[in-house]
Amino acid sequence: MAGKIPRAFIDDLIARHDIVDVIDARVKLKKAGKNFSACCPFHNEKTPSFSVSQEKQFYHCFGCGVHGNVLDFVMEFDRLEFVDAVEELSSQLGLDVPREDDGFPSQAIPKQEKRNFYEQMTNIAQFYETQLKKPSGKIAIDYLKNRGLSGEIVKKFGIGYIPDEWDLVRKQFGQDNESQTSLVTTGMLIENDQGRRYDRFRGRVMFPIHDRRGRVIGFGGRVLGDGTPKYLNSPETPIFHKGKELYALYQVLQAHREPERILVVEGYMDVVALAQFGVDYAVASLGTATTGDHMHSLFRQTSTVVCCYDGDRAGREAAWRAMEQALPYLSDGRQLKFMFLPDGEDPDSYIRQYGQTQFEQQIRESMTLSDFMFSSLNKQVDSSSREGKTKLKALAMPLIEQIAGEALKEILIDSLGYTIGLSPEQIRLESSKHTRTHFVAPSEKVNIKRTPMRTAIALLIQNPSFVQSFEFETHLFKDFQLAGLNLLVAIIDKCRVNPNISTGQLLEYWRGHQNETMIAKLATWELPLTAHEDNTLDVFLDTLDNIVAQCVNQQIEKLQAKLKSVGLSVEEKRELQALILNPPVSK
Repeated sequence: MAGKIPRAFIDDLIARHDIVDVIDARVKLKKAGKNFSACCPFHNEKTPSFSVSQEKQFYHCFGCGVHGNVLDFVMEFDRLEFVDAVEELSSQLGLDVPREDDGFPSQAIPKQEKRNFYEQMTNIAQFYETQLKKPSGKIAIDYLKNRGLSGEIVKKFGIGYIPDEWDLVRKQFGQDNESQTSLVTTGMLIENDQGRRYDRFRGRVMFPIHDRRGRVIGFGGRVLGDGTPKYLNSPETPIFHKGKELYALYQVLQAHREPERILVVEGYMDVVALAQFGVDYAVASLGTATTGDHMHSLFRQTSTVVCCYDGDRAGREAAWRAMEQALPYLSDGRQLKFMFLPDGEDPDSYIRQYGQTQFEQQIRESMTLSDFMFSSLNKQVDSSSREGKTKLKALAMPLIEQIAGEALKEILIDSLGYTIGLSPEQIRLESSKHTRTHFVAPSEKVNIKRTPMRTAIALLIQNPSFVQSFEFETHLFKDFQLAGLNLLVAIIDKCRVNPNISTGQLLEYWRGHQNETMIAKLATWELPLTAHEDNTLDVFLDTLDNIVAQCVNQQIEKLQAKLKSVGLSVEEKRELQALILNPPVSK
């Protein structure tokens, strides 16, 4: 697999892009004092509350709370994953994204070669469409008509056809060894043990698979007749990863900038048939179970995901696996629901028989996460017995604890308590043993209580240049047990190594870290300064001295306690005397 993108490259990428230019190209900004403002692109508002700081290379909406650096904005506005956003910003500078050597053979490919792959796949998709219009394509057209598909919907999804011949694609696009090798790499040709190369897809109706930018990255083929497998998908390639991509997500986002909900079904034909009947917000996994990456991607586009499966055992097992994958991405405000069709029905057949209105009524009445979770678990236990209730709690709590949203957790704990006859408070008390040891961000729902540590961290994140205004020997303070001190020390060290670092770059450095949320929160915190605190640098330095004093007092108390119990060494006595007579300060 390819290695990680080097941290130095990401830092340089952010430094070389002016966040104002990047955002202004997508959302028109107006100068507002030393910052820029606009109506927030992430929620509806009439009065601008979206602010962009050129100095901090950071944006923040005072209305809905979104914030971040230039990478965050591209990810949110363009609906891209992290790596895709890095590639997008890199392409604007004409840069290839490097990869670190992680001990595995690298699959990273040059940008031009990757462009060639995309172009080749697009040309093949067009070739398949032309084959549908030829006399040999009549069998495919008859099949599509029998499935009730119109020419308009076939064109919208770019559906095509490939006759049952061994080498049509190879002859058309693989006229030399180099182009054939490229076709093997993108999965369009198969190379056997004797070195013979032939078309992977033969005698099939072809469904092109697009990424979120609309580029063709793979295909799914539905066999005509009794051949096997019924559906054949492109293999894993440098541009196609089944566990990350979803069929028709591109078309959904073309039809809906912000989909109210997205329906997850199991097959290509289900998606296309639903779109034919007006349900144009369905996607399908690509021959794999729904993955965490799929769920993460879906919840970046909508707040409600409805998983539609057959009502048999296999369908419910698939739904359970999807639920397990989704739990870490269920923050408050997001919904995961489950829709089970009657035996023998699939979305295609159901909507043909009952129509769009009845089908969408079924979507609205689909099972909530809570109902599905506990109805499934109750089938595994005898909830009428004490032992069964204990087992139910043991099965449910590890699932509930994976959920990101605190409010949703509370709802599920309440449901569990009601089911097993135990007070929710008792359940919470028993599960509270799993406490965090790091410096936790205050809740979004309450005001931040001002403490010296939060004040110091917030002011330094918002003003990294403050690091040049004090002397603070960080190595002397790394062993003190003071909440947040290690983080403060790490930020100071980072700012000293990178004297021109911006707030946006600091946030990037802590992406994925356990303190990421807290740092982002403090980056947007408007400190409640008192009347005499008119100079933020003085406030920061005074606060830093306060923290140093706390550390000194803690060490004095520790040494004095040891003096009374087992005594001090000569060095420890000198340290205690120095701390009492000449305590260190930050400036």
